[in-house]
Amino acid sequence: MATPANATTFSGEVWAELRLADASDVPHIHALIHQMAEFELLTDLFAATHELLTSTLFPSPPRPPFTSFTALILDLSPSPLPASGPSTIASHRLDLSASPLADPEAAAFASPRGGGRVTAGFVICFPNYSTFLSKPGLYVEDIFVRAPWRRRGLGRMMLSAVAGKAAELGMGRVEWCVLDWNKNAIDFYEGMGAEVLPQWRICRLTGAALDKYKGNQEEGGGSKAAE
Repeated sequence: MATPANATTFSGEVWAELRLADASDVPHIHALIHQMAEFELLTDLFAATHELLTSTLFPSPPRPPFTSFTALILDLSPSPLPASGPSTIASHRLDLSASPLADPEAAAFASPRGGGRVTAGFVICFPNYSTFLSKPGLYVEDIFVRAPWRRRGLGRMMLSAVAGKAAELGMGRVEWCVLDWNKNAIDFYEGMGAEVLPQWRICRLTGAALDKYKGNQEEGGGSKAAE
């Protein structure tokens, strides 16, 4: 297949960094979520906006990472990265000498950190709690890598970093969902040692079904008081 004329080609050594996101990453996070919705055939459910992502993921004052909604960004750099800073969660080096990588979206996903970096993926996670273990855990809401950068070990790097952080914090487990038709993802997760639980089903209240419960507590309290 011919390389697109507007693609940026990465070859030789490329440096990957998984870092804490900030508000400057919102446009890329929004675009990545939309790409994920397209991949999952769920664009009809896509309602995210820059404003909502900014207010919910990056409130003021900021919350410590992994104690609330936490967004992580995967950046790739054609040159060595500076020494790991406080926002760095994990780093990795790719050798593309044998198989250069053409990224047709490199310009659109230029990292706000500059230096020729390109944003290639993201993770969003937040704490939950296991009553059986009596321990907190981390729930991975989304993990996504753009198409050109897949099958390069980056998804494993990202999920391993989240699992490592959970272990460091003394948490009991890391959980996430996978679509039942996504056999590649299921095989990948099982290869990392994850157990896929077919007997569990997601229950969800959203939209109008959720809105009808507004004020339910107040109404219930009022009727009880009147009895």
